[in-house]
Amino acid sequence: MRTILSLFFVFSSLFFSFAQESQSSDELFSQARHAAFEEKNYPLAIEKSKLALELSPNYTDIRVFLGRVYTWSEDLVSARALFSQMRSEEVADADFYLAYGSLEYWNENSEFALQLLDEGLTKNPKQQDLMLLKAKILYSKDRYEESSGVLLEQLKLDPQNAPARQLLEKVSDFTTKNAVGITYNYSHFDKQFDKDWHTVSLSYKRATPIGSVILKLNHASKFGDQGLQTELEAYPRLSDLFYLYLGVGYSGDVGIFPKFRTGASLYANLPKSFEAEVGYRHLQFNSTVWMFTGSIGKYYKNYWFNLRTYLTPDQNRISHSYTGTVRYYLGGAQDYLGFQIGTGISPDDTRTILLGNEIYRLKTFKLGAEYNFTLSSKDRFSISTTYFNQEYQAGKKGNQWDASIGYSRLF
Repeated sequence: MRTILSLFFVFSSLFFSFAQESQSSDELFSQARHAAFEEKNYPLAIEKSKLALELSPNYTDIRVFLGRVYTWSEDLVSARALFSQMRSEEVADADFYLAYGSLEYWNENSEFALQLLDEGLTKNPKQQDLMLLKAKILYSKDRYEESSGVLLEQLKLDPQNAPARQLLEKVSDFTTKNAVGITYNYSHFDKQFDKDWHTVSLSYKRATPIGSVILKLNHASKFGDQGLQTELEAYPRLSDLFYLYLGVGYSGDVGIFPKFRTGASLYANLPKSFEAEVGYRHLQFNSTVWMFTGSIGKYYKNYWFNLRTYLTPDQNRISHSYTGTVRYYLGGAQDYLGFQIGTGISPDDTRTILLGNEIYRLKTFKLGAEYNFTLSSKDRFSISTTYFNQEYQAGKKGNQWDASIGYSRLF
């Protein structure tokens, strides 16, 4: 009996050994990917990859994958040794250059990463992932003009590349040192007011190493009265992931404008071309209004979708405001058609904050469209129109039509 059991164990070992050896490199590669992505078991993924490479030593996809797993395991010595060997063999695969470039970028060796990406793009001139990583590294190194050039070239090849468009939106704030602008807004009411309103805004934007700073001067006319407001806004960049909005405004003409307005938001650039924001807005008229805001955005092909809410608490309840926005990009970062639908009033809109501190507690429906376009690299124009059906007193509604036109000169 003891002899039979011994023979059984010997044959079982031989059987499992033979089964292991009979597996193809593709089957082992599949098991390695499952171990890495599904189980997060990097040692097992490395073991399976090495077994696969024993069968197929020059299988590029497996070698690149193994280098990536070494990177994820923080075994940088092994990852670099493998990638260096592949580079000496003049492997032309785009995924190889992407993996090797990412390794060096993540470990603060950006210049070498750029060198690798340039090599990869020489062999794969239109490879989108290589172009995007190069643009990200240039952006992180404050080389904004170069980053913008790569992204614009990429969008010519693939206009529906959402990650490239999202990054171009950020880069565009740094590519022009100065911009001056003027915007005129006209508001007409069918019931609420007899006279139309007019608002003119002048702005100066300056790009700094940490983000854009914007100085605005707003002039408004209503009921034959006139008022001025001064605003200062900044968009400091905290990291590749986070940036801020900071704003402050003052006016001595309370009633036409709030005496003070402040605001702050934290923005996050999320994976899968998502972005999110959370913040507050504060307006001081005869009384003080506090609002809290949040938004979620998504780039998808040529589109940008955004949903924003403002929550305004008072003693009895919380007022809700929601706005959905869709943009369809026609080319660069500032060329798009936009559509908007929502309820409530935005405190970030100069033309609507003329309505005073009680408007945020009344019901409003709005529908709008805008068109932003550039005639040259230095001249930008915007046209928009918005329809409001709003409750101007409890139980009383009226219609408002707004139209705006704007121009900016970059230098």
